[in-house]
Amino acid sequence: MAINRQKKEELVARYKELIANSSALVFTNYQGITVAQGRSLRNKLKETNATYAVVKNTLLALALKESDRVAPEALLKGANAVVFCGEDIAKSVTALKGWIKDNKAVEITGALLENSVLDAKDAEALSDLPTKEQTRAMLLGVISAPARQLVQMIHAPGSSLARVLNAYVEKQQEAA
Repeated sequence: MAINRQKKEELVARYKELIANSSALVFTNYQGITVAQGRSLRNKLKETNATYAVVKNTLLALALKESDRVAPEALLKGANAVVFCGEDIAKSVTALKGWIKDNKAVEITGALLENSVLDAKDAEALSDLPTKEQTRAMLLGVISAPARQLVQMIHAPGSSLARVLNAYVEKQQEAA
């Protein structure tokens, strides 16, 4: 079905907006997916602040170029749908992989991370990245570790002295 120029411009503008708000794009082959499955996948990904959209390859390539991103020619072939991942890439890709495992209807063909093109295996590995919350917790642990060690060092002499005095008192009580 041919679409007119105005509709194409609207699609390119929509793709550019989605690209601007995405930290990664995960490409999938959606061939064989039912409408109900597509709706189910969109709802699952919406929970992770990601958007799942069936794309027109030539218009997506144009939007990527206009957004100063690499247009991965190898991934822009066939029946493509793209997961536009929000801030938390790992959470979005994990949700996608979970849905694929349950429904066996879509396959990941690759990804675009900033200007790096990833193959299917590397795209799936994005789910192994720590989530935003995990990264914050690790960072907080690293930041607070020196302070925690300082507090332990300050308290160590006092607690050692207290143990020595306690042992002396116990020794005196046993002798008495």
